[in-house]
Amino acid sequence: MAVIVEILILVLALLLTVPVGMFCLEVALSLLPRRPRDRRRSSELPRIAVLIPAHNEAAVISRTLATLMSSLPSASRVYVVADNCTDDTAELARRHGAIALERTDPDRRGKGYALDFGLKQLALDPPQAVVFLDADCQVRPDTVALLGQTAVATGRPVQGLNLCDPDPRGGRLQAVSGLAFRFKNLVRTLGLWRLAGLCHLTGTGMALPWSLVPRVHLADGNVVEDMQLGINLTLAGYRPLYLPEARVDSPLPGTRAAAHTQRTRWEHGHLATLLVQVPRVLLLALARQRVDLVWLALDLAIPPLSLLVMLAAAVWLAALAVTLLGASPVALAAVSILAGFLALSVFVGWLAHCRAQIPLVSLLAAPLYAAWKVPIYVAFLVNRQRHWVRTQRDAPGSR
Repeated sequence: MAVIVEILILVLALLLTVPVGMFCLEVALSLLPRRPRDRRRSSELPRIAVLIPAHNEAAVISRTLATLMSSLPSASRVYVVADNCTDDTAELARRHGAIALERTDPDRRGKGYALDFGLKQLALDPPQAVVFLDADCQVRPDTVALLGQTAVATGRPVQGLNLCDPDPRGGRLQAVSGLAFRFKNLVRTLGLWRLAGLCHLTGTGMALPWSLVPRVHLADGNVVEDMQLGINLTLAGYRPLYLPEARVDSPLPGTRAAAHTQRTRWEHGHLATLLVQVPRVLLLALARQRVDLVWLALDLAIPPLSLLVMLAAAVWLAALAVTLLGASPVALAAVSILAGFLALSVFVGWLAHCRAQIPLVSLLAAPLYAAWKVPIYVAFLVNRQRHWVRTQRDAPGSR
């Protein structure tokens, strides 16, 4: 019996080698020095449309638009899709100079439906590029121009750097959440970009040339429509380009209830996409003989960081238990090496990319953060979230 358990642990360790190995590789590649990007721009700015989906965003839309409109390049327009709103989101958008598009369809709610509606309205007078922003984000002065110009010049989807850094008053759990976001949207994205010349789309701070809009299908209720869009465009031969100079900052939820809603949607969507898309992308990679799709599939095989750490810890504890009961230490040694590389990569990634925003002491709350997320992963198995649920916003300055 002990031999069977030992073999089972070795099999689990072998399965974990794929996501852990890819995670460590991406972290290592993120440490390479950045190549200076050619900053020369065309003297003629393209016509850019900024599209913002908004459902009852009166608490945050004014602040977002005030920052955005003051840095908007010429020949640009801002469209706010007031989707099934019961507040004055549309009126506030108009006051700030945006074009408000009001949509009412209670049976088809969600970001994907709102974006699809907005793109259909833009088709009446199409721009050269569309920049997508969330209603609660803050953009740097050059972000919209950089995204739009790059999309038009390359004919490719473009993703800027989207960060969700913690509020200094947000507590240690929020700090750990911010760390996870930095690993996903900065550390791993840099690594994947350098490895395969592609990245994922995150839904905000991204742009499409208008020529690609006919390939976009968003009105399907997918809870991670941005991630799926990036995969679909990559499969079609349009790999998203990573442009970290174009930065967008998004706030993390201020309450645990709001954070639970947001994380449930993202984590369930991520895991569902992992289960479906990894085998699909691998098969297409073999059929089309595309190495970039192999790297994409391996990246998609990485679960959320907290879950990856929990899985590695669980396998290590199981290996330790069977070793203490008299089994060979081979399984424990193998899992220990794997867990060691994972821990080292997390520390090195924090040291290189996160230490200014997340104090090292905040990492002590990582076990509590993992425990807080356990019900989310259990719910994925027994009651998976399949429909979009809005995250409760915090009004600026409310904390």
